[in-house]
Amino acid sequence: MTMDPRDLPPAAEYVLRLLDPEDEAAFETAMRSDRALEAEVAAWLRHFEALNVEFPEESVRRSVKTRLMERLFDTPRVTEPIWRRVWLWQGISLAALTLAAVLGVQSLTGPAAPPGSAVYVSEIVSETQNLRLLAAYDPTRGELKLTRTAGGAPSGRVLELWAIRGDAAPASLGVLSDAETTAVPLPEAFRDPAGLILAISEEPPGGSTTGAPTGKVLALGEAVAL
Repeated sequence: MTMDPRDLPPAAEYVLRLLDPEDEAAFETAMRSDRALEAEVAAWLRHFEALNVEFPEESVRRSVKTRLMERLFDTPRVTEPIWRRVWLWQGISLAALTLAAVLGVQSLTGPAAPPGSAVYVSEIVSETQNLRLLAAYDPTRGELKLTRTAGGAPSGRVLELWAIRGDAAPASLGVLSDAETTAVPLPEAFRDPAGLILAISEEPPGGSTTGAPTGKVLALGEAVAL
């Protein structure tokens, strides 16, 4: 960049998280009713996206994955342990988080959100990056909006969405359609992002009949409040 950081416009400072909390909150309030400002944020996001290339990816230790997958999914039904075939998220990328934030803000430009509700997002991604979905919770409709940005279900199979909180067993949120964008009604129990994990498994047509994942768990994501 040749621009003096002191001359950056508010939209660029917002993308780089340089605004103080009060200014950031005021900016997000303004963005909810200003589509031009949303577009400016998206443009700055694309401008800064290449900065992510400078940071190497860090993998979670295998022991952490093992303990988590044992706790969440109990004993797998397949010979190969499930945690050896599933990658745990490395965190939401700057690009995905900012785009999801814009999506979340756009969803609130309609009716007012219920008191105490919160927008949250999750990047649900596989180890190889060949399956990736962006999820944003819309409290005005009680829906989780999912946008598939890469990959799909294996031939003859479907993708099923699961929600996990704490030590509870995975709860199915339904089978995802083949459409790029899907809206899933979200039960009250999963409208708070604290400790919430979203997972995608591949299942037979119609989805799991056991109330638990029966096929491979392909992707995982952690809910992050905006």
